[in-house]
Amino acid sequence: MGLFNYFNRNQPKINNSNENIETEPKQTYPEISEKIFIQTEKFPEGISKEHPVSQENGISLLFEFLEKNYESKGYDDALINPDNTHLEQNIEALKSDLERTIRKIKTYYQDFIREINFHIESRARIGMIDTVEELSVKKYTAEEHIGQILEIESDAKNNTGLGQGMLISYTRGFRNGLAAISNHSIMKKTF
Repeated sequence: MGLFNYFNRNQPKINNSNENIETEPKQTYPEISEKIFIQTEKFPEGISKEHPVSQENGISLLFEFLEKNYESKGYDDALINPDNTHLEQNIEALKSDLERTIRKIKTYYQDFIREINFHIESRARIGMIDTVEELSVKKYTAEEHIGQILEIESDAKNNTGLGQGMLISYTRGFRNGLAAISNHSIMKKTF
């Protein structure tokens, strides 16, 4: 009978005499806050839990900027304003954007290296050799990235290297836009 009583435990107990119906009192449990079990703290922008160097701030941001195809932008700009001064101004604007992106990334890496140096020193003091070695590898990688960034910056100032590709792309698009204007307005006319 004990097995059947187990399943009927939550049902009201009925006396054999049908006089009173008794119900077990329901237990109330205290409300437990969600904060106790769930971490709602978000990491600051650009910092990931697994990867300290974020793709949005690292060298990949610079390469993404350099690899964009600016030909269609040049073409559209030529259709809007087919003036050589407009071409020169937009090339200067692209150079300025490149310089700003380089500064942003250099600042990010400098801050990252400063932070990693602190972690290396503090972990070395307490003897965490493996952690110090992992941090040193991250620092070495960041320093290599800074070297590449400085090289790209130097090349951009001399109008050579990787930065030149985006300027050539924009100029080509602008010239194609000028050619399209000429083709549409002059070449289509019959005499």
